[in-house]
Amino acid sequence: MTKLNWGMIGGGNGSQIGPAHRIAAGLDGLFSFAAGALDHDADAGRAFGRSLGLAADRSYGDWREMLAGEAARADRVELVTIATPNATHYEIAKAFLQAGFHVLCEKPMTVTVAQAEDLVRTAAQAGRVCAVNYGYTGYALVRHMRAMVARGDIGRVRLVVAEFAHGHHANAADMDNPRVRWRYDPAQAGVSAQFADCGIHAMHMASFVTGQEVATLSADFASCLAGRVLEDDAMVNFRMEGGTVGRLWTSSVAIGRQHGLTLQVFGETGGLRWSQEQPNQLFYMPLGQRLQVIERGEGNLSPEADCASRVTVGHAEGMPLAFANIYRDLAETLNAAREARKPDPAKTLFPGAADGLRSIAAIHAAVVSAQNAGRWEDARPPMFR
Repeated sequence: MTKLNWGMIGGGNGSQIGPAHRIAAGLDGLFSFAAGALDHDADAGRAFGRSLGLAADRSYGDWREMLAGEAARADRVELVTIATPNATHYEIAKAFLQAGFHVLCEKPMTVTVAQAEDLVRTAAQAGRVCAVNYGYTGYALVRHMRAMVARGDIGRVRLVVAEFAHGHHANAADMDNPRVRWRYDPAQAGVSAQFADCGIHAMHMASFVTGQEVATLSADFASCLAGRVLEDDAMVNFRMEGGTVGRLWTSSVAIGRQHGLTLQVFGETGGLRWSQEQPNQLFYMPLGQRLQVIERGEGNLSPEADCASRVTVGHAEGMPLAFANIYRDLAETLNAAREARKPDPAKTLFPGAADGLRSIAAIHAAVVSAQNAGRWEDARPPMFR
């Protein structure tokens, strides 16, 4: 199979997310890192790209230069990953989609609902994939949770409890650290900080696993560090379209919590619990029976879990491998289209533009709710109501 050419915008030297994407895209040998505009400083971006092995003429100074350069090539990149600050996602993603490139955008996909709806339409009109990197849905046991819920192992889902709390922004001395400061700056982050940055991962995972979308929500936001315009802690209650009740807590000031992404799903006949910090175990409690521990890589799991596992049982798999499953899903989708065949349904679970849109709508609904003492708001985007 011929490798797909892949390019990246953002994720430069010192980036938190850039290395994870580069490891993930290259892990299965399905993509070749061919082009990049990796830094807001043009010279630094070009130099870093060359240090990673990019050809000098494909290590670009900015995304516009990359768009023009790649569009003119017969061996142009087929997929472009956007890993830049939130406020830039929409303009870059739309430009590349309209030029015929497939896009994987970091979350949040945009900063406004109107922009997100426009990207959904743009991708459809262009006939191109616009994926959103809710990368934690790539974990094998998250996908197994989804399969267990879908086949009725825990009965009708009654309640889902999600958390994404850490304490890495709790130090007031870091207020002016550029890697922290931009997340609480409305000009760069949009209308929400912690909920848009981390909480939305947990909310999307709740939808991914239960197969239900969020319909309404009620939110309480707090800025625990004086001087922050946007929230660093949030509690969100939500109701899903299938009747499931949802509870979500997210925080960046929870000292002692490291990553803190967890999901619990409680149904009529059983419950499930998974934590990103211990991703190799899924805890399953059937009603009236003993607790079972499902291990990643063991036999008799779902096809979705089996094909998302790369190493034998008992060995740790981490976040870059979960991201790699998103890239593998995208490669399967793009190759199937090129080969005029149906893609493997167990390998096409990547979140799309519609998921990104629903998340943006939920973010804006939560902001309005928090500004109105927790008033319940419709969390659905207008185009899906």
